[in-house]
Amino acid sequence: IMMCEIPSNALLADQFLEHFDGFSIGSNDMTQLTLGLDRDSGVVSALFDERNEAVKMLLSMAIRAAKQKGKYVGICGQGPSDHQDFAAWLMEEGIDSLSLNPDTVVETWVSLAQLNKTA
Repeated sequence: IMMCEIPSNALLADQFLEHFDGFSIGSNDMTQLTLGLDRDSGVVSALFDERNEAVKMLLSMAIRAAKQKGKYVGICGQGPSDHQDFAAWLMEEGIDSLSLNPDTVVETWVSLAQLNKTA
């Protein structure tokens, strides 16, 4: 499994997946490097958002490439814990696993189960 944390990993996902069994997407670094923002900076941290369209496009590329090759793709990072809509979007994209903060697991999974019932 390869960490997919920088935009070039997503852009060249097909090539990387020739050598690895799948991806663990690091959404924090992917977002920071895509948006050119330091998430730890008090000046710009409010602009840091994994739900940004550019970030989602790259995540979608990586997920789609892994799925097309029948390989695992999961995500680690703060996004799914902070934003249930983002977790739902990842599920719709076909992500195999989500990393969640312990205090958000139950609430997030209940929310995702409700979405799954209506789908």
